[in-house]
Amino acid sequence: MDPTSHAAAIPGPTRRSGQGASLAPPNRWFVPAALILLTLIPLLAGGARLTELSAGADITPKNARFFDSPLPVVTHIVSVTVYSLLGAFQFLPALRRGRRPWHKAAGRILIPAGLLAALSGLWMALFYALPPSDGVILLILRLVFGTAMLASIILGILAIRRRDFTAHGAWMTRGYAIGVAAGTQALILIIPELLTGPPDVTTRAICMGSAWVINLAVAEYVIHRRARYPERAARAAQRIAAPGAGAAR
Repeated sequence: MDPTSHAAAIPGPTRRSGQGASLAPPNRWFVPAALILLTLIPLLAGGARLTELSAGADITPKNARFFDSPLPVVTHIVSVTVYSLLGAFQFLPALRRGRRPWHKAAGRILIPAGLLAALSGLWMALFYALPPSDGVILLILRLVFGTAMLASIILGILAIRRRDFTAHGAWMTRGYAIGVAAGTQALILIIPELLTGPPDVTTRAICMGSAWVINLAVAEYVIHRRARYPERAARAAQRIAAPGAGAAR
């Protein structure tokens, strides 16, 4: 996963022996489409929460903390929505290669959105009343992975400032993987729901923690896969670093 990487993540067109024309690259829309579908459940839930807050729904023990302090949850929902949806399109190579301005423009939105998502998530974990379905283990996991997301984005910013495109892509990939883990969590939590009903506090923490680990494992696979093509990545970085290429600084 790579919401703000300048280097090409996937090898480009190859040439058949004896032919001068390049083969057309395969359709790359599968990855952003899959990422959008992955985040659909939590984004719809976030939209329902915003509707609940704006319409003045009945206050219950489950939502009282959001009515008492709505700004953090509203900030979190809006920033995560922008980060998840816009970030998915950063995995389309055609939008970030060569001299296209998309990547730089999208990055200027994605980085603040990612920082707001991480910071608001940490604030809610620390200062909202702990709901009965969570528990201390899940609270610790939220703090650990929320801090990891924040640190990944900051390290990605520092990397791009020193024009280390490879490190920038790797750190932003990790941050995005953590940021969209809510979709993976929703899918994993369906399993105990179907088998035994609502999971207990410990099972819920294990399921949600495993989702973060799975997403980061996929991110590391993508990062290492990209590292197999250093020459292509170097050429892409040189094109973007050239005058007029529109590279982010």
